[in-house]
Formats: sequence, structure tokens, C-alpha cells
Amino acid sequence: MQITRQADYAVRAVLYLAEINGDGRAPTSKIAGEMKIPPSFLAKIVSQLSVAGVLATSRGARGGVALARAPGEISLLEVIEAIDGPITLNECVPDRSACAFGKDCPVHSVWCQAQADLVARLQQTSFGSLTNGH
Repeated sequence: MQITRQADYAVRAVLYLAEINGDGRAPTSKIAGEMKIPPSFLAKIVSQLSVAGVLATSRGARGGVALARAPGEISLLEVIEAIDGPITLNECVPDRSACAFGKDCPVHSVWCQAQADLVARLQQTSFGSLTNGH
């Protein structure tokens, strides 16, 4: 399993804003340059994260992008799922009928536990914890 490039860019953008949280807003051009994100890609990401309630945007001379909440209140899971949708390691995890082996599949419980562990880890990791010490 690999997150999309777009989700990776979204994590980078939120991380950048979490690191400058005390300074408030940042122009998207600065975020794109500092975090090595193509500007056209960042515009779409900012829009999606804004709809998800992760980012707040404003236009004008004092405009830019800022976190909608404190970094400690935003999880990696929230950002990734805002871009990629729910994390699913295998199509049989949410829908066991998708497996050719059905109830007799010896791997199903492993997929379910691995997904639960990953989701829990991403949910427990806030951008506040990622920026502490930087």
C-alpha cells in the first residue's frame, strides 16, 4: 500500500503550516516553494483540505492559507483521508464478500488487524506531535 503523491503533498503542506503556526497564514507560493510541491497541485490540495475543515483560506493582500485548528487537533489520518478517502489495505476488509474465499480466507483477519493498526497509528499522530522539537 502506498499513499498517493497528492496525499504526501497534503501532509507536507499541513506540516509546513503547523511549523509556522505562530506566524499564522502563508501564501501558497511560499508553501509550494518550501515544501517542493507543484503550485497547480497545491491549489487543488488546499481546496480539498479547506472543504475538509483542515485549512482556512483567505484572499487579498493579507490572504493566504492557515490551519483551521491547532496542529495538535489535526491527525495524519484526517489529512490523508481528506485527499485519498478511507484507507483500505485490501478490498475484502470493508466487504468480505469481495474475497473469493469468503469466510474461509485465512488472511482476512490479518488484513483487518493490519488496517486497524495503521488507522489507529495515523489517528494518534497529530501535526502538533510532529512539530514538537523542531
